[in-house]
Amino acid sequence: VQLQASGGGLVQAGDSLRLSCAADGLTFRLHATGWYRQAPGKERELAACISSVGNTYYADSVKGRFTISRDNAKNTVYLQMNSLKHEDTAVYYCTVGSYSQVVGGRGTYWGQGTLVTVSS
Repeated sequence: VQLQASGGGLVQAGDSLRLSCAADGLTFRLHATGWYRQAPGKERELAACISSVGNTYYADSVKGRFTISRDNAKNTVYLQMNSLKHEDTAVYYCTVGSYSQVVGGRGTYWGQGTLVTVSS
């Protein structure tokens, strides 16, 4: 199983980015998936997740600005990030597993991470 994350980069505060994570080697539609992030010197935290049937969860810090979605035909999960803030700077990781595993930070599979840097 491989998860390939992409879409990170350097942007200015207020800009938007869309992260993508393509999964290969599993029946993607049957699994929950989500995005975690880890800022320098901080613990990894859940940004957003989506269940196999499309139910979503967002951390308070990103609610109203980030949107998670999935395209099961493409085995891909997306994270649309709008109104980016300097504090959104982090390495973003995608993960796949059961819903409880994803929410609990114990996803079965993890991507390699993509760096998002937001300049203030």
